[in-house]
Amino acid sequence: MCGPCRRPDVDAREAARARQLRLTKPPGSLGALEQAAIALAALQGCAQPTLERIWISVFAADHGVAAEGVSAFPQAVTGEMVRNFAHGGAAISVLARRLDATLEVVQLGTVNDPGPLPGVVRVMIAPHTANFCEAPAMDDTQLRQALQAGADSVARATAAGTQAFIGGEMGIGNTTAATALACALLGESPAVLAGAGTGLDAEGVARKQAVVARALDRHADADAPLEVLRRLGGFEIAALTGACISAAQRGMPVIVDGFIATAAALAAVRLNPGVRPWLLFSHCSHERGHRRLLDALDAHPLLDLGLRLGEGSGAAVAVPLLRLACDLHAEMATFEQAGVSTA
Repeated sequence: MCGPCRRPDVDAREAARARQLRLTKPPGSLGALEQAAIALAALQGCAQPTLERIWISVFAADHGVAAEGVSAFPQAVTGEMVRNFAHGGAAISVLARRLDATLEVVQLGTVNDPGPLPGVVRVMIAPHTANFCEAPAMDDTQLRQALQAGADSVARATAAGTQAFIGGEMGIGNTTAATALACALLGESPAVLAGAGTGLDAEGVARKQAVVARALDRHADADAPLEVLRRLGGFEIAALTGACISAAQRGMPVIVDGFIATAAALAAVRLNPGVRPWLLFSHCSHERGHRRLLDALDAHPLLDLGLRLGEGSGAAVAVPLLRLACDLHAEMATFEQAGVSTA
């Protein structure tokens, strides 16, 4: 996890920036689209990047903290959604088809096990994490297995010639785990970061805040990021963390999804700061604490659509915008080519 990450290509970045200044538009007039193209150029080591081959891994796992009544949905939904992913009926399934992206589901442990399914990689660590109000969410072996599951997904993506990786998640109770993790890493109060998740009412949010506060109090002696992740995270959150680190080590851009994926990305950056340049942030979700996480990572997401689904859906929605940024960068005429006067 602590091995060195690839470094973005400075020469490609500067070549892309210089090209943007020669295109037939006022400098900076395409705003974040220009910056996205320049960032991708540095990450791909190419002055004119492309983004055609996308890999999406959705990590699914259950949480012991669901016993505290922190979700509006029953825990059986996690396994049921794994089946829905496999049958192509979920939001991320539709988005992956439209993007012509590779979609895999990595089942890390669900109480309701649907059994072997097409497109589902079974890495069954345990039926669920422990209830972190009572004990650490994972033991050392489980944490290593979850981190490795994320790294293995990135290895498969790399072997397929992927140009960008999206990590999604599914797990009833995982906004509670992500909130606890984020609070511990940022030193924030649950009242600041805990939101509605799957659609809790005000009473449900207050209950979630109290549960997270209990967990933080129980694990207050955890200070190292890896130990915080072990005690307060989840199998799918740790897998996302492992995927971010492995992608940066392999030189693979990661398009980061919403609140839970961003909490995992923060953990990855705390474990290995070299990860940060490889993260492209897709959107700011409707979940209460997401903006605080983005600010902590000095992230400027492309979109703000009020999304709060997870699954990697917000990251997938941003892909067409990133593709357009690449197309504009590559195909617009320069002032010289068009015979247009410069300022």
